[in-house]
Amino acid sequence: MQEEKIREALNAHWQASAAGDLDAEHDIYDDDAICDYPQSGERIIGRSNLQALRGHHPDKPSGFDVRRIQGEGSLWITEYTITYTGQATFTVSIMEFCNGKVIHETQYFSDPFEAPGWRSQWVQQIA
Repeated sequence: MQEEKIREALNAHWQASAAGDLDAEHDIYDDDAICDYPQSGERIIGRSNLQALRGHHPDKPSGFDVRRIQGEGSLWITEYTITYTGQATFTVSIMEFCNGKVIHETQYFSDPFEAPGWRSQWVQQIA
């Protein structure tokens, strides 16, 4: 699959995720895709299990903002924020493609934190 087609598939995936369209959101995954959540030690095996898990999430996102998509060949990374019940979480998704479908995804989730004042002379604030 050409990189343009992967980027189009990723854009459609994230738009469907933001809209809560579970069928369109999971169209990007191979039937046997694996999704890892290293922070919780969980592995979801199969597109149907991943879609069911996400479909049973107790909250719906109130915000979804893709910051950037970067990749080439079969490896693509998306940085985004997702907001549940007023709390934004910074997220990194690492996707591996084969034959035009995601075969493995690893997602990392991080809550924002207050920057310590001691390092303010060396940094700039970003949005």
